[in-house]
Amino acid sequence: MAESSQQTLAVLGAGSWGTALAMLLARNGHRVQLWSHNPKHVQQMQEERQNTRYLPDLSFPDKLEVFARLEDSLYHVTDILVVVPSHAFRQTLDALKPLLNNAHRVAWATKGLESNSHKLLHQVAREELGENRPLAVISGPTFAREVAQGLPGAVTVASSDETLSLDWANLLHNDHFRAYTGNDVTGVEIGGACKNVIAIAAGIADGMGFGANARAALIARALAEITRLGTSLGANEKTFTGLTGLGDLVLTCTDNQSRNRRTGIALGQGKQLENVIREIGQVVEGVGTAKEVVGLAKEQGIDMPITEQVYNVLYNNTAPQHAVDALFNRTIKKEND
Repeated sequence: MAESSQQTLAVLGAGSWGTALAMLLARNGHRVQLWSHNPKHVQQMQEERQNTRYLPDLSFPDKLEVFARLEDSLYHVTDILVVVPSHAFRQTLDALKPLLNNAHRVAWATKGLESNSHKLLHQVAREELGENRPLAVISGPTFAREVAQGLPGAVTVASSDETLSLDWANLLHNDHFRAYTGNDVTGVEIGGACKNVIAIAAGIADGMGFGANARAALIARALAEITRLGTSLGANEKTFTGLTGLGDLVLTCTDNQSRNRRTGIALGQGKQLENVIREIGQVVEGVGTAKEVVGLAKEQGIDMPITEQVYNVLYNNTAPQHAVDALFNRTIKKEND
């Protein structure tokens, strides 16, 4: 695939992130066929030429079309980008599978782990699509609205197929958006999933008024536990100091565009989780992911105290102050152990 060639691409999932990536790709000169499972949402986007529900006041590029039928979105397409919430990932691949031919290649920009199994998404993709299908994951420190607005940013495309990762990097890259390539799929996925949980922790700390010192310490110690988990699964330690590790962690923990951070702030202020999620009105990935990361860490025998306390607040009705006390009362240890 030549760097300058124009492609026809399918983007599956018309939430804020899927729409933003579709807009980026269309502005890069590619014909983009965006699919949503919701026909009413599709009709609204077709009529208004924007995604008013998730990215209001940002008009679609001319080369972006919206479809309600999955098979229609795949017409003349070789490369498919899945951008649905993690809880819908397997279901989407299952619907996609009978529509694929041998030429189709699948990438995803979904962040999270599979519900109940805590499998990484590449494991789910392999189970659904087979061992021979070219697969890639796209991740990085990116808020959807900024990408849709054309503001500067960067992502990593990771795949065991070097050609596929380079092709997607070329599709995404322009003079204000940079794409890097790599092969550490596990590390990229762990970083993208865990940072959402830690953003809830950072929000709780800020909601309780703990200040910048506490936030910085939390981010640093969270990076250590994310790295422990990732390397136990075979990831490259260097991945966690890159865009999809430290970069995404800092972004999500420090800016209120993050739904996970806003959820934590509200919890730290004493609000009830169900009310917070209702107010936000979109999927808060870190809530479900906290349960899966804790389960995965226990399977791996990895200590993740910050993640565990977020889980306790979300699922065991632990008061945020009690969770903080539990962290500060842990036995003194060497920093790098």
